[in-house]
Amino acid sequence: MMTSTSPREAAAATPWYRRPRTVQPTVGFEERLACTLATLRAAAACSPAVLATSLSAEDMVIFHLIVREALPIAAFALDTGRLPRATLDLWRAVESRYGRPIERVSASAASLRALADAQSDSAIYESSAARHRCCDVRKTQPLREKLQGNACWVTGLRRAQSAGRASVFHHAHDHAFGLEKFNPIADWSDDDVWYFIDAEQIPVNRLYDEGYASIGCDPCTRPTRIDEHPRAGRWWWEAAASGTATECGIHVAAHANASATQTRTP
Repeated sequence: MMTSTSPREAAAATPWYRRPRTVQPTVGFEERLACTLATLRAAAACSPAVLATSLSAEDMVIFHLIVREALPIAAFALDTGRLPRATLDLWRAVESRYGRPIERVSASAASLRALADAQSDSAIYESSAARHRCCDVRKTQPLREKLQGNACWVTGLRRAQSAGRASVFHHAHDHAFGLEKFNPIADWSDDDVWYFIDAEQIPVNRLYDEGYASIGCDPCTRPTRIDEHPRAGRWWWEAAASGTATECGIHVAAHANASATQTRTP
């Protein structure tokens, strides 16, 4: 008797090891690291500055550097109420290891009640509008409120992550949120990220070792196969329909409203 297999189960059945253990840094890495540190110092000077972290590998690199360099950049993460257990475990472990808090930012109880009244949890798989509504309530609105009153925010966006992020600059004015935006590792490759993580012994989410390449909310994230794009596991049912990697909307809005006065290092 044949049984059906969901896209998530099919991907999980063929996991692959995402993390290349790079013994030596890639060519030009020291120059990119120097640029990263300069970008972080510029962000710190643009006070008050905050790191918006999803506890991804990229964000862990940046958080590590902020603590190592004793930079006055606070950190926060969005607790959507749908994060994987592994992400929550990492959150606690990181705060314990570094002795520095990562503020928990969540949607208001009223917003979550309104979302529950408007749609079921499974509606995100049935309608793009429902999925975007969920992302907006759980992520974009809380982020917008948290960023108010800050002069700049720091993110782990990289050009290598997707075609939609190929034009990411180290520094640009973010008109969507009304403040400066710094992307310190914009020009880092995957090997750069994992080399530095291994060299500095930076803690990361254990889901990377289970075939996940990009980690978000649990209902919206699955492992990826070696023949898939790294972001193919995010909102995979929409990506399958469109043939392109998708976004929650936070950085799409920011890219669309980026200032013409941007700083990009070759």
